[in-house]
Amino acid sequence: MSGGAAGAPKPLPSSGPKSLREMPHPLATSSSEEMGPALTPSPDLLLPRSIADKDLSSLPNGTPVDTSSPASSSSLLNRLQLDDDLDGETRDLFVTVDDPKKHVCTMETYITYRVTTKTTRAEFDLPEYSVRRRYQDFDWLRNKLEESQPTHLIPPLPEKFVVKGVVDRFSEEFVETRRKALDKFLKRITDHPVLSFNEHFNVFLTAKDLNAYKRQGMALLSKMGESVKYVTGGYKLRSRPLEFAAIGEYLDTFSLKLGTIDRIAQRIIKEQLEYLVELREYGPVYSTWGGLEVELSEPLEGVSACIGNCCTALEELTEDMTEDFLPVLREYILYSESMKNVLKKRDQVQAEYEAKLEAVALKKEDRPKVPTDVEKCQDRVECFNADLKADMERWQNNKRQDFRQLLMGMADKNIQYYEKCLTAWESIIPLLQDKPETK
Repeated sequence: MSGGAAGAPKPLPSSGPKSLREMPHPLATSSSEEMGPALTPSPDLLLPRSIADKDLSSLPNGTPVDTSSPASSSSLLNRLQLDDDLDGETRDLFVTVDDPKKHVCTMETYITYRVTTKTTRAEFDLPEYSVRRRYQDFDWLRNKLEESQPTHLIPPLPEKFVVKGVVDRFSEEFVETRRKALDKFLKRITDHPVLSFNEHFNVFLTAKDLNAYKRQGMALLSKMGESVKYVTGGYKLRSRPLEFAAIGEYLDTFSLKLGTIDRIAQRIIKEQLEYLVELREYGPVYSTWGGLEVELSEPLEGVSACIGNCCTALEELTEDMTEDFLPVLREYILYSESMKNVLKKRDQVQAEYEAKLEAVALKKEDRPKVPTDVEKCQDRVECFNADLKADMERWQNNKRQDFRQLLMGMADKNIQYYEKCLTAWESIIPLLQDKPETK
């Protein structure tokens, strides 16, 4: 953004006409009696739980469960060190997004990005892949993940549309910002223990002709995806369990606060750019004045140079806020909306479960037996609860780390800015001090 103010955007490589609070562990206690209240809507609908004695080493959707407490450390440095060590030991899939290229065709102009994959997983035929993808391909992947993994939080993509005339979507600055966001989007999926094994993700990373796969469509949804897909809005949830109600309230407050910070930060950047324009006109005035005042020419030139140095420092600060600070805020605003959508899906499944429980209770049989479809619906609710809580915990951990780094970076950039301005102004003090007259 600031770079655009400083000069014309640099052109991209082109192919020519050829062609994005600590949460309790989801299964920290395996007692079915402790899990029961969250799934049973009211005391009068209590029925025998069909999975009370099931082995909880895995969830109904096949996701393995680790009931051990996550490791913790007392310092940010140790936490980052621990994360790096774990990454190096356990990761077997690495994905990067780079090398944006502009394609000019008869009907449209668009940007593609190189997606490089390195892996040792048996699901891949080769250890390394390199394909080119455009934004709509990333959007296709996200939609497929939402369809096939409805119980999980899908990372958000950067917003597709920009205001024409305000942001040039083909400028180097905009494309680089989008490339970083798309790279982060794929890395979030890669780090997820379930999403990273999704068949559509595999196809996205490896298929040379992704359009051919898109035309085929998805042959079969997963059982979980299919069951959730056909849940209608005909069921009304009595009340959301307290822990999920707390998550919903937290997300509302969190997105509201971030939205406020985002709006204020954008106003600050706008005012900084306007101030920058004034400074660029302000500094040269002292230089031209120095040409008329021989005795003051040296200090006046010094003031002009000082203001020029402050301009450079302010431009760097504004650029850092535009390229590093704002994208993180926007990603987490979109992230909170994604989490709200998963909560709504969970509520729909619970509402369906409550309705079916009530229908069975009204049959007034001497020894009521829970029908198979009610058991399956109960499994879906439990799967939603466990997956959502696990993803919320993962999201909270990522958020803490991301915002620590963001705020530390912002503090460091502001310190550098003021130090540069201080150094610039201190450099002209000797020029302004009275010098002893020579006899």
